[in-house]
Amino acid sequence: MSKIKTAEEAAALVKDGAIVAVNSSSGLCCPDAVLGAIGERFSSHGTPRNITTIHPIAAGDMFGTKGVDHLARPGLISTIIGGSYPSGPSSAEPPVIRQMVARNEIAAYNIPSGIIFDILREGAAHRPGVMTKVGLETFVDPAQEGCAMNDAAREKPVVKKIEFMGEEWLFFPSIQPDVAIIRATTADERGNLTFEDEGAYLGAMELALAGHNSGGVVIAQVKRIAEAGTLKPHNVRVPGILVDCIVEAPEQLQTTATPYDPAISGEIFSPLSSFTMPEFNAAKVMARRVAQELQTGWAVNIGFGISANVPRIFLEEGRHGDVTWVIEQGAVGGVPLLDFKFGCSANAEAFVASPHQFTYFQAGGFDVSLLSFLQIDRQGSVNVSKLSARPHVTAGSGGFVDITSRARRIIFSGYFNAGAKFDITNGKLVIEREGKIAKIVETLEQVSFSGPRAIAQNQEVLYVTERCVMKLTSDGLMVTEIAPGIDLRTQVLDQAGILLLVSPSLSIMDDALFRPDGKAISGTTRAVA
Repeated sequence: MSKIKTAEEAAALVKDGAIVAVNSSSGLCCPDAVLGAIGERFSSHGTPRNITTIHPIAAGDMFGTKGVDHLARPGLISTIIGGSYPSGPSSAEPPVIRQMVARNEIAAYNIPSGIIFDILREGAAHRPGVMTKVGLETFVDPAQEGCAMNDAAREKPVVKKIEFMGEEWLFFPSIQPDVAIIRATTADERGNLTFEDEGAYLGAMELALAGHNSGGVVIAQVKRIAEAGTLKPHNVRVPGILVDCIVEAPEQLQTTATPYDPAISGEIFSPLSSFTMPEFNAAKVMARRVAQELQTGWAVNIGFGISANVPRIFLEEGRHGDVTWVIEQGAVGGVPLLDFKFGCSANAEAFVASPHQFTYFQAGGFDVSLLSFLQIDRQGSVNVSKLSARPHVTAGSGGFVDITSRARRIIFSGYFNAGAKFDITNGKLVIEREGKIAKIVETLEQVSFSGPRAIAQNQEVLYVTERCVMKLTSDGLMVTEIAPGIDLRTQVLDQAGILLLVSPSLSIMDDALFRPDGKAISGTTRAVA
């Protein structure tokens, strides 16, 4: 019997009450045609009903790839487990799935992406679950929120704290999906899958194993179909023995708003001169200051936000290749991309499956992580995953908790407060109008990173803002540097919602950071007089 089906035929394989795992990262690898067909089948036939969907990383985006929003219909989904969720500008209408979560219409969980891959891997092996320290003392911990995003989820806990060999661990039961939906570039008639046009593999193999070994159905959406036996075995990332159904979707986007870019899939290398450099502003100043912390030969993880510009600083200053960038979607090396293409890299050295990348991250195998923050409290804990007033502005935790759990060094970057207006003149920062929303606060909306746990684990933590640099100490946050032109008392200490410590060797940030033609990576600081 042929494995080649229409999207509508594939949708009919999803039964009422099914557990459905989806391999995607926003638009990257998103099997949007299959998800759309499931949504349409529900509209026309009233089935499947009350399914549970599992997304290690977000499925779909707010820019043309609907992803999970195809399924966001009352009665279709009853539960959603996501490492992250579609996100976008605050001015845009929230994704429908976010609205359903807010209205408590479905039980919704935000479990760190790496843990979700672990849960599915353990399900594939028919093992009982995942025992981990990732997430202790954060919102993942049942002592706080236990990953629940709403009241419906709080009624059905997904994690518990246990003791094993005298230590505290978090335990997540394994999940065995009834359906796994993945995407590739090419399938042969036997279901062997290659990924030559994709910017990552994500967890395609792991989800296929979980679906197959659970006695479920594995559906693969692909751009094209080849004759059986014509694909080179070294190129096959998922063997046909695991694939039950193939859906051809010739128009699938490579990633968010990107039909196809061969540099993303590693088929060509783009000239370094083709990458645009960030404009000179306060965000670039911060990226430059972060770049000063990096050492030649380091493997450096980067996250979304200001940190994503740090590779461009290395490019601009002729230092490309001094460090190796690693991102959770799986790219190693090259130039991580920005905006719609974030999560992909051009000119990558290697693509690693996301579950393997998360194993690397969870054990702190890299040298430093560069991340953003929404809020910081007096203990140095960070919220990056929840903003109640505008939930869809943040994607949730994603791989943040996995990455920070044991990282040896972490550099958070962001604006000191929200809404301030700046001018940068003659190597000095001028604050023309202060922001009205504090980001250095007494109480976080959600603990995504635990400062006390970082101290206990001897992690080195730095916080870079446009006006000062702070470090985490056992006594709290300490200001170690201020920007040239900034008054410590009125523009730093008085603007914080908490008491900040001040280093006895407080220094001035290198004014080269604040000059359009300044060189940052070799820059230095000078002591305050």
